[in-house]
Amino acid sequence: MERTEGGVSGTHSLRRSVFVSFAVSCSVVAVVLLLALSLFYQSSVLNDAKGMLARECDTLATAIDDGGTAGEEIGLLSSIDFGEERATLVAPDGTVLYDSRVDAATLENHADRPEIADALRSGEGESDRDSDTLGYVSFYHARLLPSGDVLRLGLDRSSVGRIVSQDLFIMVIVVGCLVVVAWFVSRIIANRLVQPILEIDPEAENAQAPYVELEPLVSRLNEQHHDLVERMDQVQSADDMRREFTANVTHELKTPIAAISGASELIRDGIVRPEDIPNFASRIYDDAQRLSALVSDILTLSKLDETERSQDRQLFGSVEPIDLLSVASDVCQRYEQRARDAGVKLKLDGVSTTIRGNARLLDEMIGNLVSNAIRYNRRGGSVFVWVLPQNGRPCVRVSDTGIGIPQEDQAKVFERFYRVDKGRSREKGGTGLGLAIVKHAAAFHDATIDLKSVLGKGTQITVTFPAQ
Repeated sequence: MERTEGGVSGTHSLRRSVFVSFAVSCSVVAVVLLLALSLFYQSSVLNDAKGMLARECDTLATAIDDGGTAGEEIGLLSSIDFGEERATLVAPDGTVLYDSRVDAATLENHADRPEIADALRSGEGESDRDSDTLGYVSFYHARLLPSGDVLRLGLDRSSVGRIVSQDLFIMVIVVGCLVVVAWFVSRIIANRLVQPILEIDPEAENAQAPYVELEPLVSRLNEQHHDLVERMDQVQSADDMRREFTANVTHELKTPIAAISGASELIRDGIVRPEDIPNFASRIYDDAQRLSALVSDILTLSKLDETERSQDRQLFGSVEPIDLLSVASDVCQRYEQRARDAGVKLKLDGVSTTIRGNARLLDEMIGNLVSNAIRYNRRGGSVFVWVLPQNGRPCVRVSDTGIGIPQEDQAKVFERFYRVDKGRSREKGGTGLGLAIVKHAAAFHDATIDLKSVLGKGTQITVTFPAQ
């Protein structure tokens, strides 16, 4: 995947985006503000020039009021140094009588000039005219004299455009300085804004958002981190369980296989006396049955695991209405002889209770509970199986008067191949997978398991199904 300065190709750098946005915005604002201030300043200068011209024209007109004739007015005007201003005396018919800069005779009639016409009409007039070629603007102010003549003062000033063009070099330098300052300031601001974001640790359990706007994102990161840790723990636990399960299966399979192999080898080689052959054959049969039961339980657990992963309950066949009392009755009849051989009384009681489930799994679940209750009981003990509703929910309860389970082992007895007393368990037989099948079969039916046991007095296991 191609990478760019901003990261993966197609992505953008937040630092650069913030920096460019600030720099461009500050530069544009600086340039606009500078131009606005320049225009405002120049407009103020021009307005001041017009006001000054009007005041000087009024002062000069007042001085000329006592002048008398046109000749005297011209003489008075000729004696004044007007500097950069221009004084013009115009007769009522528009004839130029005097001009402080050029010969009056060379000038055309001024009757059509706006400021002259206004002064002849209302006593005072003003106007300004731009020169596009010379780049200046001329301000005029005219006042009507008692003699009927019109006194006009004029002043030339550079136009705003010319002023700006004259100061363009200085403005460029100023704007350049502003841009440089904006660049540095924007870089500092961008770094300060982005740095707290870069300091967010996505691997932290409880990362803190540096800004309120980032709280949803950081909260999501924390949730994903928590979920990832949980999944990693689950994967590790599953891997550990798989390894332990493989090791246990290997060990459990080797034991009956070794016994079968050893006994059959002795018979094959003729080492066993004829009268001992039935005994060896019985051992081979018992170990073969144990091996068959172990393989069957392993396949059942594998199917249950696959069902939980895929959420496909059809792996065990159809789910249909099942009478729990009928299933429990079949199990008790099947284990009746084993109970008598162990010197244990097996009793069933309850009412007909129907749930939706899988008949095979329910049979294995109740069968494993009854089998364990008989196996870990005493001679003369009892096993009770009840099928009855409890708080509106169907349940199956199997209790015994056996050896009981220590408190510290009660949370582990549903694990695969877990044995409270490994030596006695092997003497009593069993695959070590019975209660693990009970646990997963209950989960298949969305049922809960409650275990109560007192060491030396017995165990009671209750499986409660959802309300139907």
